[in-house]
Amino acid sequence: MLPPFATAALTTRIAFLLELARRLHQYGTAAPRLEVAVHRAARRLGVQADVWSSPTAIIISFAELGQADEGLAQTQVMRLPPGDVNLARLCAADEIADRVIAGDLDLREGFHLLRALGAPDTRRAKITTVLSYGLSAASIAALFLHSSWVDLLVAGFIGLLIGWITILSATRPRLAVASDAICAMVATTVAIVVSAFVVPLAIKPVVLAALIVLIPGMSLTTAVREVSSGHLVSGMARLGGATATLLKLTFGTVAATQVCAALGIVARDFTLPPLPSWTDWPALLVAAVAFAMLFRAARRDWPAVIVAVIAGYLATRWGGEIPGRLPSAPVGVFIGGLLVGALANLYARIAKRPGAVIREPGILLLVPGSVGFRSVSFLLDRDTSLGMDTALLLLTLLVSLVAGLLFGELLVSPRRSL
Repeated sequence: MLPPFATAALTTRIAFLLELARRLHQYGTAAPRLEVAVHRAARRLGVQADVWSSPTAIIISFAELGQADEGLAQTQVMRLPPGDVNLARLCAADEIADRVIAGDLDLREGFHLLRALGAPDTRRAKITTVLSYGLSAASIAALFLHSSWVDLLVAGFIGLLIGWITILSATRPRLAVASDAICAMVATTVAIVVSAFVVPLAIKPVVLAALIVLIPGMSLTTAVREVSSGHLVSGMARLGGATATLLKLTFGTVAATQVCAALGIVARDFTLPPLPSWTDWPALLVAAVAFAMLFRAARRDWPAVIVAVIAGYLATRWGGEIPGRLPSAPVGVFIGGLLVGALANLYARIAKRPGAVIREPGILLLVPGSVGFRSVSFLLDRDTSLGMDTALLLLTLLVSLVAGLLFGELLVSPRRSL
């Protein structure tokens, strides 16, 4: 018995593939993986597809298999906003494509199911996202910055404010353009006001923890991965976008500091006693749960996400303690990336779901976004030497992480393109 798509019109198959490409892009798939996924799906449907993907556009040329050289190709161009990781919907799109290719689902029905994935987030999903921002900020303050209890609570509260602003900007294009700078201004202003009139805070750690979700560490890592795999246009475009985000965050922080100084609001920048060392473990668990919420993973994938986050962090921490001549931080990041990359492919093989479920949240604690933020801050403070040293550290960490992910894929070969 022939599969349902065997006799389907070329336009119907093209419509399905275009919708699949749109959803993969919308849910944060990097250019190399998106191009391979759409190309393989097209061949299974009897279509030759030449795919070109960038952070803001997709161009695909379609033709029947064996007819691409006869001048019968159709080229489609889609202008798209940059995607955002949504693991539950990415897995749903992957499952729909698998069912269509296997012949268990009609092409038109598959198309409509993919189109339905683009429905707006529910109120519950928005509340979960806001909560994930607060939990992420609080856990980072405890896990990496070893702040006090007061710093942790204030960072978590500011994180909730930033999450709320982010949700509002999703439906307001003008606010979205300036949302990064606005969030940085809000975070810095709240931290300074609380420190001046309520309780002393460690201002920089609190602001950094509150903004950690907005700092484009993932974008920088993806950009280096794309450049290293030969996708130069997409990689450089993503790198430019990440740099612009860093500049907006830094500007917002500096502007808020200057405005508060002009108004005579002076923070009592005083470091309170840090959290006890045992708080690292509950903070790590809270961070893992927060990342599952932040990346909107399906509930069935939460255990996998939590294990990936904890395993990546512990591998990086253990690798950083290995004695040797190389700096410990890059070695630890390399080992963490190696483990997460291998686990992602292993999970894809066993669970038959996208490896992104493991890979994306698993490297979030490893990406050096905060290093890039500090580098730009030092440069704006005219501390050129320290700024360039920090930028060099950022580059070293990015290369180490990407190398770890690439070696992890060599260790366990991927079964799926996602």
